[in-house]
Amino acid sequence: MTGRTFAEKALARAAGVPDARAGDTLDVTPDLVFSHDNSAAIRRIFEQTGAPRILHPERVAIMLDHAVPAPTTRHAQNHAEIREWVREQAVAHFFEAGRGICHQVISEEGLVLPGETVLGADSHSTHAGWLGAFGAGVGRTEMAALWATGEIWLRVPEAIQITVTGTPPPTVTAKDISLRILGELGADGGLYTSIEFAGNTIITLPLDERATIPNMMAEAGAKNAYLPPDQVVFDYVQARQTRVFSPIYPDPDAEYAQRYEFEVSGLEPQIALPHQPDNVVPISDVAGEVVHQAFLGTCTNGRITDLRAAAEVLHGQHVQCRLIVIPASAQILQQAVQEGLISILLEAGAMIGTPGCGPCMGNHMGIPAPNEATISSANRNYWGRMGTPSAPVYLGNPYVVAASAVTGRITDPRELLA
Repeated sequence: MTGRTFAEKALARAAGVPDARAGDTLDVTPDLVFSHDNSAAIRRIFEQTGAPRILHPERVAIMLDHAVPAPTTRHAQNHAEIREWVREQAVAHFFEAGRGICHQVISEEGLVLPGETVLGADSHSTHAGWLGAFGAGVGRTEMAALWATGEIWLRVPEAIQITVTGTPPPTVTAKDISLRILGELGADGGLYTSIEFAGNTIITLPLDERATIPNMMAEAGAKNAYLPPDQVVFDYVQARQTRVFSPIYPDPDAEYAQRYEFEVSGLEPQIALPHQPDNVVPISDVAGEVVHQAFLGTCTNGRITDLRAAAEVLHGQHVQCRLIVIPASAQILQQAVQEGLISILLEAGAMIGTPGCGPCMGNHMGIPAPNEATISSANRNYWGRMGTPSAPVYLGNPYVVAASAVTGRITDPRELLA
């Protein structure tokens, strides 16, 4: 008998069974379920189930993050309905507009712990894998059922092992590693799989930079993505933990459907061209393309290391195109103020937005005009993703976003930091 993957072990634990294999269907009880501005729509589905109340409100988190502050009366009414629902159901973990993006907030609040199972009504719930949890997105109907019953059927995914080795050069980040992997796997190369990382590179990355990797694996279709937790992770969660946890690691002889290896010592900054996250080229192939707007933020790249990277590039510079900066959480914004990063960004001409998703999904706070190009640190660049169907979006790391804002064209940050 071969060993077990992380996904096999994690879902077996969540189902309360001694063992599981890829392909098994299990009745899983997650440790945490969460939703955001879509909670009002989920409530309407929940009411159709006939359940009188959320079964386990202590395991539910709801936050307002996708359209904050509310840009329209419709959004404001949606938020009002969610606040009413939270009070009525005594939801244990509610985070108001301005607290930050769901994935970042539940991590900061100690609600994501190694070895646990976290299901979110958001496609980038793979994010939870940065702390060694099984994180997966579910639909609104599934979330309503989870509210009603506390359980869900899940098929145990086959697993892909990705081994990353080497030390990334200066100005090359976890975003570039992620884009390089996406370029190799393709947009459906990890469809309903558990992407499990190995190799010596991950533990050399700053902790909050690691979160970018499992988050971006959603763009390969992954069901979940997992980074093995180390002492840095344990120190982080032990300062926040809300309950006892036990990490899970795959067995050395676990059976993987595919294995990939990436050596990143010679990697240069990567760019995803319009209009797919897997349409990836080295920055040298596209440098000089005109951009009208630069956006730094989102659950993918709105953390403190990202703001530090931008400030390093922007110090003493002034932008030539619009630069929108939106920290992923209020805690990050506060830290950036204390470190003097916000002053540097403002002096360079940046606009600072309320912590949340901002223009990533095209609601507000940075929607481009027709045919205006944006260089963004987000995770998606589909047609119309930022609210304007005819506006192309490029994806790059925070150094690239900042450097491109300075020049008004896609720019290798090494040109400004040499």
